[in-house]
Amino acid sequence: MKPNVDLLHSVWNNSREFVSKKEVALEGLTLDDLTKSIFTNGPFYYFIVDFFDMKINHMSPSVKDIHGFDPDSVVFQDILDEIHPDDMMFVAKAEAAVWDLIFNKIDRSSNKKYKVSYCFRLKTRDGTYQLFHHQGIILTTDEEGNIGKSLNVHTNINHLTAQNNYKVSVIGMLGEPSYMDIPLTFGDQKFLSTKQLLFSKREIEILKLMAGGMISTEIADKLCISINTVNTHRKNIMKKGNCKTLAQLIIKCVTEGVIQQ
Repeated sequence: MKPNVDLLHSVWNNSREFVSKKEVALEGLTLDDLTKSIFTNGPFYYFIVDFFDMKINHMSPSVKDIHGFDPDSVVFQDILDEIHPDDMMFVAKAEAAVWDLIFNKIDRSSNKKYKVSYCFRLKTRDGTYQLFHHQGIILTTDEEGNIGKSLNVHTNINHLTAQNNYKVSVIGMLGEPSYMDIPLTFGDQKFLSTKQLLFSKREIEILKLMAGGMISTEIADKLCISINTVNTHRKNIMKKGNCKTLAQLIIKCVTEGVIQQ
């Protein structure tokens, strides 16, 4: 059964006032550099979509391994058709809440400093549905702050968890506040910001290395700090994350979009 993609198209069509009426060119963009700024903990692909005409501008070759699509001919609709039918309503509500927050609650001059994060199931090349982590960043805006192009990264996290937490986060970068657990309802909402579980910059750095499989001695060597310092940070990270195991912490941080540059 195909997902009801009309739900998503309806959300985007109702938000056309926030979309640029012209194509906005990318300036000095290096996709490899951009994707390094987004944490991935599994097989992933990325693409750029232009909301002006809803066409894909760039698609990474890894989409072939994950979905079986030819990166040179795949279209945006192909990706949307892979969404699990039971997750489509959540994705539509997530997009509606995100657009409402970014364009009605946040200063438009700052909207390129935010990363959208939520999860949903996608059909993979072998025909099975697996849980993916979606991350999106606005790349270009016009003179009025309306969206042009956005970078989207889909990471397969089914090896971490197959349970979707059905939460949406808009993560502030470059010192901007973050908005976690956004209510998935329409209309006027009051959004509360958070400081990403209160992790410090160093703790985020160590957390990413932990998620990458490094042990304390390896982290100490890489960061040129003592192992005692690493272990102290690890204890603080686990306490702040309110998790009993590292696996629980990584799953929580990945699915809620906490781990980032």
